[in-house]
Amino acid sequence: MNDLSSNPNRQKDNKIIRLYPTEMGTQSLGRLQVRCVTPNLTPIEGATVSISTPDQPTVVIEELITDVSGITPEIELPAPSIDYSMEPSQVQPYSNYNIMANQAEYTPVTVANMEVFAEVTSIQETTMEPVNLPNAEGSLYVIPPHTLFGDFPPKIAEPEINPEAETGEIVLRNVVIPEFVIVHDGPPTDASAANHYVRFRDYIKNVASSEIYATWPEATIQANVLAILSFTLNRVFTEWYRNQGFNFTLTSSTAFDHKWVPGRNIYDNISLIVDSLFVNYLSRPNVKQPILTQYCDGNRVQCPNWMTQWGSKDLGDQGYDAIRILRHFYGESIFINTAPQVSGVPASWPGHNLDIGASGDDVRMIQEQLNAISDVYIRIPKVAVTGQYNQQTADAVREFQRIFNMPATGIVDFPTWYRISGIYVAVTRIAE
Repeated sequence: MNDLSSNPNRQKDNKIIRLYPTEMGTQSLGRLQVRCVTPNLTPIEGATVSISTPDQPTVVIEELITDVSGITPEIELPAPSIDYSMEPSQVQPYSNYNIMANQAEYTPVTVANMEVFAEVTSIQETTMEPVNLPNAEGSLYVIPPHTLFGDFPPKIAEPEINPEAETGEIVLRNVVIPEFVIVHDGPPTDASAANHYVRFRDYIKNVASSEIYATWPEATIQANVLAILSFTLNRVFTEWYRNQGFNFTLTSSTAFDHKWVPGRNIYDNISLIVDSLFVNYLSRPNVKQPILTQYCDGNRVQCPNWMTQWGSKDLGDQGYDAIRILRHFYGESIFINTAPQVSGVPASWPGHNLDIGASGDDVRMIQEQLNAISDVYIRIPKVAVTGQYNQQTADAVREFQRIFNMPATGIVDFPTWYRISGIYVAVTRIAE
C-alpha cells in the first residue's frame, strides 16, 4: 500500500472516511475504533494512535487521538470483499493493520497484524500502564492468523461429560459465571508460557473473534458463542486443570481448549452477542456440569458428532436459529441452561428491563453505579439518586451505551445491566 497521508479525507458524524482515488466505488471497507484504557478500565485521553500496514510499518496511513472517554473516532479501512469470508478460501478474508498507541504518561502499546473484515466494526482495546510504575515497559502484541485461515492443531477429543467418579474432584455445587479466568498461553505442560488473568466475558469475546468470522449470520455466531461458553464453563466447573496440578483455568492451545490471543481486537457484533448470552451454557437432561462442546472447522478437519464451524455457517444461511444449529450437531437432547450466579458484580440482573417510570432499589443502584463511572467517564452526566428512573437517568444510560459500543436505547436491559456492573467494579476496584 502506498503512503496515503496526502489523500483527501472527509469527516462526518465523528467518522473519518478515507478516500482512495484509484479504488473509490470498488473498495470494500471495514470499520475500526481504538480504545485506550488503564488496567482498571479508566479511559486514557489524548493518546495518539498511529495506523500502518504490516508491509510498510513505518508509513503512517492514519493518526487518531483518543477523546475523554479513551476512544478514537471510528474510521473506515480497506478490507477484502466480504465474499471471501463466506466460504473456505485461499484468499485471506481480512486485512491486517498495525496499531501503535502512545501517551506521555503511559507505556506505549503496539499491536501488529490486527484483523479488519469488510462491513464489520473492529474494536481494538489497548491497555496501557502508568510510566511511573516500577519496571514499566511498553507492550507488543503480534496477532497470529485467524484459526479458520491459519494452520493450528486440531482439538484432541475428550468425553463431553467429565466422569466425576474418576477423580472425585468436582466440588462446585452450581454452575457459576466467574469474574476472571486464568489463561495459560500455551500447551498445559509448557512451563515457560505466561498465565493471564482475563475477565470472563472478555475471554469469550476474544475466543469467538479468533475462531469464527464476524461476518457470519447472527444465529451462527450465537451457536458458536454458546458452544464456547459451555466448553469454558465445563473447565471452570470441573476445575479440570487444577485437578491435574496446574494453576490455570484454560490454555490458549487449540489442541486442548480454544484459541485465545493476548491483545487481539474483537468485533462489535460478537461483543453484543456475548453480552446477551454470557450466563448461558449447554446441558443434557440429568447432567449437572456444562457440556464440553467440542468442534472443528469442517473444512480441513472433520469431527463426527461435533459441531463444524463451516457447517454451522451453512445452517445459519438456511435460516436455522442457534438451538437448531446446535441440536443438528450435538443431538436433540441438548438444551440451553442458565447459570444461577454471576461472580464479581454487586447484584444479579433483576429479570426485567429498567426504563422511564421504573422505581426501586434496582434503579437506585444503577444510578449510584453510573455516578461512580461518570467520575472517570465524564461524558456520562451525573444523576440524582432517587430510585426513580426518569429522563435524566435514561440520558446517562444512553451515553454509557454510546461509549461502550452498545445500542443507545437509554434502557437498562440484560446486557446493559451487566456492562454497567462490570465497568463499575473495574473503575472502583471493589472486587479487589
